[in-house]
Amino acid sequence: MYRRIIPDMFTTSNLVFGMCSILATFNGDYFWGSIFIMIALCADGLDGRTARFFGVAGEMGKEMDSLCDLVSFGVAPGFLVFSFCLKDYGILGWVAVIFFAACGMWRLARFNVNAATLHGYFMGLAIPAGGNILATSTLLFLLTGFNPRALGIAYPIIVMIVAYLMVSHVHYPDFKGAGEKIYVGSKVFAVVLFVFILYYGRDAIGAAVLFGLFATYALFGIFNYALALFSRR
Repeated sequence: MYRRIIPDMFTTSNLVFGMCSILATFNGDYFWGSIFIMIALCADGLDGRTARFFGVAGEMGKEMDSLCDLVSFGVAPGFLVFSFCLKDYGILGWVAVIFFAACGMWRLARFNVNAATLHGYFMGLAIPAGGNILATSTLLFLLTGFNPRALGIAYPIIVMIVAYLMVSHVHYPDFKGAGEKIYVGSKVFAVVLFVFILYYGRDAIGAAVLFGLFATYALFGIFNYALALFSRR
């Protein structure tokens, strides 16, 4: 019995931390609103691993995981960035966060349908990565004192681009073995981009590292996929 309880506890923790993020954001605590989303990511990473370790992985767990992911990495990050900044953009801010949540839902549904046929890569940016791009960028803005409103209309557009990446057909390597080819040029691009982010976020290096990991992965996937398409021609 305990073998099923342990993975389910991690899955439930994912949802709990997503709700904690929403409640913290509602109370104006954007620091913990961001942190709870990252903690939810840890819980999300452990539920599947423990389920496979105990040999209890099944359809019920997959459905629970998807429902929790939508809250923790679709709704909570959208509410976080809306409350933090996007509320000042009027209808555009509404559109950006609703679009983000809707794309997250679409991404999860497509992943569940294609899980048995796609191996070696993810089609589109995984929703935990997308949600944590918003969470870690908010944390970085807070700790460095940067006001994202200085980006103007580019900020909500960036949020919508991240949302679109989740439902795109860009192939993101899953780093679990044989699968999507990773090009040397992509590795160089990723290193340069990561160092660039660390340099400009050096006043809050911890947050910069976290944001750098997710942002670099998102852009690395685009770059690597573009090279793959070019090499086939």
